[in-house]
Amino acid sequence: MAVHILSLPGESSRAVLPTNVSESTVEIRHSRGPAFFREIRHKFLGAALQINARHFHASDLYVLGSMASAAGRKGATYSYDARECYPHVPSTVGRPWIRWYWQMTEHRFIRGASARFTVSESIANHMARAYDIPPPTLVLNVPPARPINTSSFLRDQLGLSAETNIVLHLGQLKKDRGCDILVKAMTRVRDAHLVFLGSGPEKEHLEQISRSSNTKDRVHFIPPVSPDLVLDVASAATIGTTLLQDTCLNHRYALPNKLFEYVAAGLPILASDLTELKKVITSYGLGQVVDGSDFRAAGDALDFMLSDQQQLETWKHNTKIARETFHWEKASQPFLAELQSLMAS
Repeated sequence: MAVHILSLPGESSRAVLPTNVSESTVEIRHSRGPAFFREIRHKFLGAALQINARHFHASDLYVLGSMASAAGRKGATYSYDARECYPHVPSTVGRPWIRWYWQMTEHRFIRGASARFTVSESIANHMARAYDIPPPTLVLNVPPARPINTSSFLRDQLGLSAETNIVLHLGQLKKDRGCDILVKAMTRVRDAHLVFLGSGPEKEHLEQISRSSNTKDRVHFIPPVSPDLVLDVASAATIGTTLLQDTCLNHRYALPNKLFEYVAAGLPILASDLTELKKVITSYGLGQVVDGSDFRAAGDALDFMLSDQQQLETWKHNTKIARETFHWEKASQPFLAELQSLMAS
């Protein structure tokens, strides 16, 4: 099965790809807004029509219309990978017309897809109800299985000893991801440092909170590292955190990449008590869940987790068991099986 990937610069596919893969990028001039999405639709459709394909795969909602149109013109089939609950992401909150547009776009093309995929069971069930379709196939956003070589990068950067507890937040510093809650929570945590490994628009605001809460000396910001180094760097921390806020349906049903990166790195986890996060944390005994909007609850939970070494070791042990399930070689099998079935037919 030969594969040709069309992507924006810097994007990567989440598929485990066969041999005979070629790839090209589509340059987009606009960076946001209606012009951005119009240009994506026009250019991706144009590029897709240059490819002799029996099947087109839309890796998100923004190219679904393009791939469906290309399939129609070529007499081919198409599939759709909903990596988010797209009509209910943070950017549609308080913007009913935007939400309506994306819901109508998804509704228009999703029924014609020969296969559908998404990233959590709750999103799959929501899509089934919203569009009267069978639940899409679950394909988790999990990292590939590989040995972890713990790096001293974080401790070297900050001059911290091997005994110092590190509370880690991976990923972008954006609104409603609980970063501000974490900074405030540190006022209730003894003998630990908080590290944000990533970048984003909230950094200056978070620095301001750390100064006003007298936690500046224990809150640190380190730019993102290469993706192939993330797990090795993260594994030197003591606890991983993901405190998504319950501000939209997409957050409520989310299973963030960082959750599975913490599992792969062997870290106990503090997470918001949202539907899917809570299910994974409690089912596998990976840490604790709290009200992600309450910095006092988050701080007390972190302080308790750090004070109980025996329990920390139990949670770490449980990550080894969870890793047997949450790795890409296993998670990708339903994805590949459906595509291979389509190609065979």
